[in-house]
Amino acid sequence: MKTPWKKSEQNAAQDAPSGSTRASDLLKDDAVQAQAAAPAATEPDREPAAEKKPAHQGAGSQAATQRKGYTPPKGRPTPKRRDREIERGVVRDPNKLTPAEASKRRKELKKSMSKEEWKEYKRKEREESRERNRIYRERLYSGDERYLMERDKGDERRYARDWVDSKRFFNNLFLPVALIMLLSFFLTSVNPMVANVVSSILMIAVLVFLIEGIFIGIRVNKAVRAKYPNTTDRGFGMGFYAFSRATQPRKWRTPRPRVAVGDRI
Repeated sequence: MKTPWKKSEQNAAQDAPSGSTRASDLLKDDAVQAQAAAPAATEPDREPAAEKKPAHQGAGSQAATQRKGYTPPKGRPTPKRRDREIERGVVRDPNKLTPAEASKRRKELKKSMSKEEWKEYKRKEREESRERNRIYRERLYSGDERYLMERDKGDERRYARDWVDSKRFFNNLFLPVALIMLLSFFLTSVNPMVANVVSSILMIAVLVFLIEGIFIGIRVNKAVRAKYPNTTDRGFGMGFYAFSRATQPRKWRTPRPRVAVGDRI
């Protein structure tokens, strides 16, 4: 026969397994719910990963844009070389308007403007023309080959100019003597004796000019052949070129002298 307190212990022992069973059932239910929620949580994460591009593809496109010699776009087409040369005046524009076409276009432009606008347009046109002429003169005096006359182009002609500019000649007085000779013609009616003496002196001076001119031509040809043995620019043309430069005053020579008198070239 069981006492009352033993009956209570037996009932507690029977209730304990049922409680543990319920706890295990609850744990199983939680695990099932967690497994069911896990795919739903991972599916959104998989979608962006599928949208991402492969790593090698992105690296290839970046390398293509940063490859050697790559130039980013400028947003405008590159001008042609001939158009640039026409703008700088190196070559002539074959499509340039004729004088009649230019006059017609100028009249049409004048009709499309008011009086004040036309005055402003002509003022800007004059300023641009003066600026172009100033640039042309500066480059011509400096000896820029693009602006020189055909007779002044070439290394041989440049050397001949330097050779003449580095020396003094009696021909440097050619223009003053020519002016005196012109004035002496008016003295014949005033004082024939003085006029005859002056004319004789001037004739001797002209003879000296011619003799020195011959020596200038010979010496400059010799110097050019020594500097440029294979040149074809020599002879009478080179000699006369040096002689004509020697007869000009130093400040009037074009292109301007690059060397001083007495310099070695």
